[in-house]
Amino acid sequence: MTASRGLSEADRAALLRRLSGRAAPAAPRLAPSSARDFATLPAAREVAATRALGRQMGLSNPFFRPHEGIAGARTVIGNAEYVNFSSYNYLGLNGDPRVAEAARQAIARHGVSASASRFVSGERPVHGTLEAALAANYAAEDAIVMVSGHATNVSVIGHLLGPEDLVVHDALVHNSATEGVRLSRARRLAFPNNDWEAASAILAAERHRHGRALVLIEGHYSMDGTVPELARFAEVARNHDAWLMVDEAHSLGVLGATGRGLFEAQGVDPGLVDIWMGTLSKTLSSCGGYIAGSHALVDLLRHTAPGFVYSVGMAPPLAAAAESALGLMRAEPWRVARLHAAARRFRDQARAAGFDTGGSVGRAIVPVILGESVATARAAERLLDMRINVQPIVFPVVPEGQARLRFFLSAEHNESDIDETISALSRVAREAA
Repeated sequence: MTASRGLSEADRAALLRRLSGRAAPAAPRLAPSSARDFATLPAAREVAATRALGRQMGLSNPFFRPHEGIAGARTVIGNAEYVNFSSYNYLGLNGDPRVAEAARQAIARHGVSASASRFVSGERPVHGTLEAALAANYAAEDAIVMVSGHATNVSVIGHLLGPEDLVVHDALVHNSATEGVRLSRARRLAFPNNDWEAASAILAAERHRHGRALVLIEGHYSMDGTVPELARFAEVARNHDAWLMVDEAHSLGVLGATGRGLFEAQGVDPGLVDIWMGTLSKTLSSCGGYIAGSHALVDLLRHTAPGFVYSVGMAPPLAAAAESALGLMRAEPWRVARLHAAARRFRDQARAAGFDTGGSVGRAIVPVILGESVATARAAERLLDMRINVQPIVFPVVPEGQARLRFFLSAEHNESDIDETISALSRVAREAA
């Protein structure tokens, strides 16, 4: 969410003081000559102030906790087992022996690294087979994989657009997308989540002022679990001579009866989307990003996109693991059905218990919106005490008043995991009342 990004450092500090009821920690005195000290940068000072305030309030840091094994429906932290709702292992394929074996075979054949950019001597057969499989998923002409999902959006959007162009995007798109737009220097205009009519109105008013235009949405929004009407956005893009790009980071393996994504879930021709983007780190249990689309698009990116041409090629074991996981997703649709059942059960029981789950469609992501950031952080810490691992999402990532516990469901979660977690949530809410 982006509503908080306009707040100054002073405004953020004031809000934190109000939420905590405590005085802000005194800012350290800076030496007269401090321009070379990274700790004096505004972002560093903000992190330090937030950390100090958390210590004053007795809150532990919920981030960077080491997981000591495979993080699925359960995980081990500090030698203790937790029910885990903070990992993207949607279909339970991370740790599947067939996926691990594919990676091992790739290591035996190619080593751990591609050792060069694919443009020069880093190309390996497994890259091409993975790209062919991804293209087939979208019935697209071609696909390309890159070493980072975040960098895929930054590099592709930043490369395809320029200062004379326009990007009309959902207000909830990921940071990687907005960073790509910033790199491109294109004009950026946002519309409310999933509001295709607002997107159309923006294009009607502004499209004629620009060269090329891009409509940018996600298939499944990671903070809210909502989904757009793909056919509507495709029509809007066509009506205004704009490209349509869909970020499927949290859609692949999650939406549709066999996990193929948003187009399968809604029965829409995937050819109506110009740029399919996604990541390999969620359902596909690997790391990296991909673009699927026309031969012309992929050929352009393969020869000119800085994030591909000047980057080392994807590590062969990661490419092999992703290809194996994609094949298992298609071959074992029961995993998708089990994920859907778990997410629906969690969402419906949370709502029945009186919790606000926003607009979640109950497929893999269910937010429990508690409101205040401090109360949400305390709730997450209390749940951790009860052996339930869930991350708090607080200001400034979301606007104050919209802080939430974000639950990622997995095909591995069973009914007792869900029922006991809702019971624990209700207990935490009663304790806080």
